[in-house]
Amino acid sequence: MASLSKARAALAVLREDLAGDVFAPGDPGYDGARAVFDARIDRRPAVIARCADTADVVRAVRFARDLDLRIAVRGGGHGLAGGPVDGALLVDLSRMRTVTVDPADEAVRVAGGATTRDLDRASRPHGLVATGCHVPGAGVAGFVLGGGTGRLDRAFGLAVDDLIAVELVTADTERVHASADENPELFWALHGGGGGFGVATALTLELHELPRYAVALLRYPPQAGPDVVRAFREVIRTGPDEVGGAVLYLTGARARSAPGCCALLTYVGGESGLRELAGPLLALPHETEPDALPYPPWGMRAHWSAQCLDALPDAAVDAFCARAADLPVPGAHRLALVPLGGAIAAGPRTYPVPYRDASWLLHPFAGWADPADDERATAWVRDACADVRPWSTGAVCLGLVGDEGPERLRAGLGAGNLLRLEKVKRRYDPDNVFRFGHTVEPV
Repeated sequence: MASLSKARAALAVLREDLAGDVFAPGDPGYDGARAVFDARIDRRPAVIARCADTADVVRAVRFARDLDLRIAVRGGGHGLAGGPVDGALLVDLSRMRTVTVDPADEAVRVAGGATTRDLDRASRPHGLVATGCHVPGAGVAGFVLGGGTGRLDRAFGLAVDDLIAVELVTADTERVHASADENPELFWALHGGGGGFGVATALTLELHELPRYAVALLRYPPQAGPDVVRAFREVIRTGPDEVGGAVLYLTGARARSAPGCCALLTYVGGESGLRELAGPLLALPHETEPDALPYPPWGMRAHWSAQCLDALPDAAVDAFCARAADLPVPGAHRLALVPLGGAIAAGPRTYPVPYRDASWLLHPFAGWADPADDERATAWVRDACADVRPWSTGAVCLGLVGDEGPERLRAGLGAGNLLRLEKVKRRYDPDNVFRFGHTVEPV
């Protein structure tokens, strides 16, 4: 650790050189800069560098290396595993949100701090779309590099399958371009291996034409849940890959005091086609919700996890619905079953995305305000995952879990990929500077 006088001098130089903003404890704006989606995360970085461009990222990483500071990275601020770290330098990319669409090549360059909302707003006017995350405010870089699953995966495949290139600042402040032709081993590792190889300052992604897209949100009485889940399962079983969505229970403003049961059905096609596909769901007594599915607000205490399933038999349906009856109200909670398969399963087998063969994803999410409810809410998330463990594939979508121990990390990366990932880590971050979040050790 550097001497106090050296640290102060280096911080003064960083404040002068950075085009973006620098926050240290006691500075106006420091507390806001260290806040993330989950209000339980109350960590105090030594310095926050809110970078304006890639040159700022290089300056920030060099500053941390000179002072022997650990480095954490913040993109969208939604992940459980990343974000601020006590006593570290936080490289904050939230100002780097430029999204540039190339309609002719059906591709997009996304800066490291851009969110799913930013990406959608830039691509939609061109009739193009990325597979994207379920959460509009989630960072694109963390979602893609973590192998996340989103709303159009069954039709187009995982977002990480559309990765064309990544621009990275490494631990030795080198600017690296990773693609199929340049640094191919690093490019492979970034397909689901997480962000522990450097700071991703930009991603280039393939886009997809989306001339028509239809959505239906249907609400049912909670006691109808088992019938709703079975009907939804039938829609997915008999429908094309272009149909997706989720069946879920939720609480919060839209669910009033009791958990509501909803079916969200999406279709890469027209409204009439969706209506025909939704027959089994429309046959059950329901209400049509006019608004989009609400997402819990920023600043709540939150916890979530996931379990990937190889099947959804009636016993799993019953377990899912029974756990929903125990939603820890009050709060903005949800328990979702998301269909996988389709283009996800048909995607490349070479990348470290081991959950590709799963047919369903269970995703419990708890959001609450009172710290006294921490244990109750987090226990509910754990129990929801345990309920369906008999049907688990053993793999997990890494972007949907926090720090759940080394075995879950192995499940998210694939045990057969670990040694190869560790060798890539040694090549680009031998000192394990980027050690936070879902990262492997250099070997």
